[in-house]
Amino acid sequence: MIRALLVLFLPVVIAQSVSPGAIASQYQLGSSTSLPFPTATLSATAASSYLGTSGWQITKNGSISQKDDVSFANDPFATSNSAPVFTVDYPTGSYSEGTGGTEFSTYFNNSGTPFGTVLLSYEVAFDTNFDWVKGGKLPGLRGGSLSDCSGGVYSSSCFSMRLMWRAEGAGEAYAYMPAPFSLCSRSNVLCNQEGYGTSLSRGSFSFVSGAWNNISLLVQLNNPVRASNGLVYVYHNGVLAVQFTGLQIRLDSSVTGFTGLFFSGRRDIRYPTDQHTYFRNIQMWGSTAFSSSSSAASSIRAASFRVTATLAFIVANAMVFISLL
Repeated sequence: MIRALLVLFLPVVIAQSVSPGAIASQYQLGSSTSLPFPTATLSATAASSYLGTSGWQITKNGSISQKDDVSFANDPFATSNSAPVFTVDYPTGSYSEGTGGTEFSTYFNNSGTPFGTVLLSYEVAFDTNFDWVKGGKLPGLRGGSLSDCSGGVYSSSCFSMRLMWRAEGAGEAYAYMPAPFSLCSRSNVLCNQEGYGTSLSRGSFSFVSGAWNNISLLVQLNNPVRASNGLVYVYHNGVLAVQFTGLQIRLDSSVTGFTGLFFSGRRDIRYPTDQHTYFRNIQMWGSTAFSSSSSAASSIRAASFRVTATLAFIVANAMVFISLL
């Protein structure tokens, strides 16, 4: 008896890692900046003063919330001598507002010409054995009014796009932007969860504790405003993890550029132990190019979008918005 043995050779796909600089080059993002860090550790009081005077260009009259919960500390996961890292404390029993975390904003582009595309890159680390609880927010980008598009408040005068960790470290992009049925019906999208923002590709990557995670967030605004041709890409450790195109990120022509980098925990989370997140190598690239992809005009109208603020806020600068609440 002759037996035939069938051997199948299946191709192995290895994800290609790409550096933030390579992404910036691919999208021809000619303007760039890196936020400065001190050469020595700084206590909470000294850290707040440094943030206001070092070139981070804090906006909102220099306002930094929860000043006692930020500092510059030694890198807990350094493999060699390194500069201090920006440290955010979540004290035992803290919620996202009032205790734990921080919030502030800082501009990037002061040219007076709005950016249509921005890449934000940073490294984030979590304490070893970090308790993820239900989730927390990480730096991202925003545009338009600084008063809305977070905390469950939608508005046509702004947008925001942040990162979040969820239970067990699951990662996602987290958006406040128009959410039509065509977007919300996708299997990898969760809209208006518990009255808050939209989750994009939850669990498509995972944060690890006790080590540095590199994040790159690329956002290109739709143009014109009624078109659905914007894009959002998230790279985790250089690997593309979140990819969305055909988005209507901004709804109103008053939103002419970018405004934000955002750290924040959810309102319903109580941290069981004192915990920390750490940040270093915060960089941004930008260009005046808006999306030029062809797209049918969106059918979304301002009346169908839940608007809570009617005052138009014209943004001519790109800004980093840091919120750790």
